[in-house]
Amino acid sequence: MHNLNIVLVEPQIPQNTGNISRTCAVTGARLHLVRPLGFEVTDKQLKRAGLDYWDKLDITYYDGLDDFFSRNPDGKFFYFTTKGRRVHSEVSYPDNAYIVFGREDRGLPEELLHANPDSCVRIPMRNELRSLNLSNSVAIAVYEALRQWDYPDLSREGRLTKYEW
Repeated sequence: MHNLNIVLVEPQIPQNTGNISRTCAVTGARLHLVRPLGFEVTDKQLKRAGLDYWDKLDITYYDGLDDFFSRNPDGKFFYFTTKGRRVHSEVSYPDNAYIVFGREDRGLPEELLHANPDSCVRIPMRNELRSLNLSNSVAIAVYEALRQWDYPDLSREGRLTKYEW
């Protein structure tokens, strides 16, 4: 069994966090939310995006990055950033990897990125455009790690509701 950790540092848009929580719930990834958040967890938009899955989440809250790192001292961290020099799919994600994303409006702190250049990865995109939506980026990252692990504990076969194959 593999464990995957998704870390959102100071997320600002409740709909993004709601969508990400749904992705975490359906894949079994753990969600880590680093305060301050730009919304209350009780926000209607957040709950609406992942409402029927909220009770299926493994979620932990932290009071800032220092709290997060002190409580996860042995983590293997991958910082998703448009400033990364390595492509996200060229990295091997180990069991218990922490995939870290920053705020929608400014990303992760540059001091953190500068201190960890080999752990900074990016999703390829056109140079003249700023970035992908946060929830889309998280989904890409989650499924790349799961693909490398051969989709452990995930259903691979769908079924029709009215017909047999």
